[in-house]
Amino acid sequence: MSRLKKAVALKYDKKRDSAPKVKASGKGEIAKRIIKIAQENNLPIKKDEDLVELLSKVELDKEIPQNLYKAVAEVFSFVYKMTKK
Repeated sequence: MSRLKKAVALKYDKKRDSAPKVKASGKGEIAKRIIKIAQENNLPIKKDEDLVELLSKVELDKEIPQNLYKAVAEVFSFVYKMTKK
C-alpha cells in the first residue's frame, strides 16, 4: 500500500507574526493542489517528509510550535537562498 503524498504551506509575516503559520495542509489530492498552486506562483518547494508530517498536525492559521522553529528556519533559509528574498 503506498502512502498518500502530504503537503503543508507556511506563511510568515515578520511584522505581524511571532512565528510562521500553517496556511494550508493536506494529503492526496489536496496535497497535489497545494503543490500545484505553489508551482503556479513560482514559490519554492522543499521536500521534507518528516517535517511535513509534524507540521500537518498543526491547526490551520496557527503558529508553528517552538520545537519546530529550528527545522522551519532551515526551510526558510532554503527559500531565501532560492529566491534571494
